[in-house]
Amino acid sequence: MDYKKVKTDVVSVTRNIEDFTTGTSNVYETVSIISKRANQIGAEMKEELNQKISEFATTTDNLEEVFENREQIEIAKYYEHLPKPTLIAIHEYLNEEIYFRKPVTEKKEEII
Repeated sequence: MDYKKVKTDVVSVTRNIEDFTTGTSNVYETVSIISKRANQIGAEMKEELNQKISEFATTTDNLEEVFENREQIEIAKYYEHLPKPTLIAIHEYLNEEIYFRKPVTEKKEEII
């Protein structure tokens, strides 16, 4: 998923708690689902950022180059202005873009 194109809030917003109980009927399950998805998004964003920064890495350590590497600074600033992974995960959950399942209830149905 292209996180740069997600139109979500950049800051935290007060939300209705009833919106989070529609899919699971339990707020704590919803929080667990959103947190797991936010961890996935954060890991993907970090990996992408590290790949882009490594393209501009130099093999020599010169103090002037460390402070003057503008490409790395610009890339880091760009990623700082993206929405946080938690906000993206909340946006995906509220728009029903997250797939989740309950393995405990699936096992019970097989037994019956």
